[in-house]
Amino acid sequence: MRIACCLLVAFACSFCASSAHAAPVLVMGEDGRVHRHAHSLAPATTFPDLRPARAQRASEGARAFTAQRPTVARALTALLAAGAIDPAAYAERRAAYSRAKGTVRRLTGTRKAELGAVVRTLEDVAARGQLTASRVAPLFLTLERNREWWTEGPLLASGRRVGFQGSEIVWQYYPGAGIQIQVLGTFGKVNALWSSRQDAALGRAVDELLPLAAERAGGLAWEYYFPYRAGSAPWVSSLAQGTALQALARAATRLDREAEVFPVTGRGLALFERAAPEGVRVPAGSGTHYAQYSFEPQLRILNGFVQSLVGLYDYGRLAADARATALFSAGERRAREEVPAYDTGAWSLYSRGSVQRESDLGYHTLLRDFLSSLCNRTRAETYCGAVERFTGYLDEPPVLAVRTTRLRGGGYRRIAVSLSKIAGVTLRIERAGKLVHTRYVGALSYGRHTLGWQVPKPAGEYTVELIAHDLAGNPAAVASALEVLPPRKRGKDRPAR
Repeated sequence: MRIACCLLVAFACSFCASSAHAAPVLVMGEDGRVHRHAHSLAPATTFPDLRPARAQRASEGARAFTAQRPTVARALTALLAAGAIDPAAYAERRAAYSRAKGTVRRLTGTRKAELGAVVRTLEDVAARGQLTASRVAPLFLTLERNREWWTEGPLLASGRRVGFQGSEIVWQYYPGAGIQIQVLGTFGKVNALWSSRQDAALGRAVDELLPLAAERAGGLAWEYYFPYRAGSAPWVSSLAQGTALQALARAATRLDREAEVFPVTGRGLALFERAAPEGVRVPAGSGTHYAQYSFEPQLRILNGFVQSLVGLYDYGRLAADARATALFSAGERRAREEVPAYDTGAWSLYSRGSVQRESDLGYHTLLRDFLSSLCNRTRAETYCGAVERFTGYLDEPPVLAVRTTRLRGGGYRRIAVSLSKIAGVTLRIERAGKLVHTRYVGALSYGRHTLGWQVPKPAGEYTVELIAHDLAGNPAAVASALEVLPPRKRGKDRPAR
């Protein structure tokens, strides 16, 4: 329990307790010059955790239908006619869209591709009838920031966080999708501003972020505005939304702005009440799972689910909100069922459901730290025990076994092996102390695998050795005798016809 208590204190310092240091951020000043922010508060954890590899393909596919569907110009005109935006806002947005398209024509290479992708995403959102009044602000902010960056800023490495002078919003570069509002990273920064008592910056962040909430699922949500995996923009995440509610509630109580903030954040609870893909609710077992990706409710990522519960718990307590408390209780009932299923006995699983895979080192410690936060809030053994086990796994070497004892020589055969946890594996084979085969196999997940080997013809006893290092660097090795049998004798040659 001592470990869990320490981790709760660490979590309060920023969004992610497992981040040893904040992610470096490039900040563009008003003069267009970019400098590295020496004391960034943006957490280092990357989310989403995969590149939007199909972003451009998805955008181009959707764009093919825009001839029969609303355009950006028509969507803005409809909003003006309905009184959803005023003439000044209409003129400003039309001008921004025209400037961006003109800039794309003048740019080349990566800059042209990235700004073009953002323009296409805006067009795709409009084509699907989703350019609503509440999405105008975040979508056009994204458009303008990308035009500013790709005309004046440097080229970026994948995942690089960036910012703009005078703004507390964290942006992240996703190749093929431009720079995008990093919703989770931004609200993680808000948590860090709250923890470090930077109240002026905290107030600026609240001022910026409240107007960026979009109408969704009968309430409000802070959405992601780029195609990702199987999802089209806009999509939402329980992890980001839960952290948003937590961070804004903390800011509101610190700044004495509850009357202004809580009516907005209270509407943010609707996302947890509405079923995915519009919301994030997924009925499961005796409670409710909250999906990390609204467009893929069958992908069950435990770390995101757990942190969404922490956010709901804190929001319910700070805002004295019975809806939030009830949503937490429904999710927590399901979490007690899910957490044991993510413990392999030697490591943690990152996800189950539509995709099952083990955590990498960062996500293993992240899950451990999120569970420690839930442990400290509930004192439930399900979470507290998992924290102790997951911490212990960081120091435990993998358990290896060679399960094949006999192979026929003179052909390509497979050696069966097993591992207790994900690890990088090297295969070595010797005969009479002489190395006859070696190769680095790569990272293998826990469970059973077969490793191919072109078995030589000479029969006799060989030694198979597996050498492994798990993700935390713990080494292990095992050697086993392998009998190679003589090749099968071929039948006599058939007489020629």
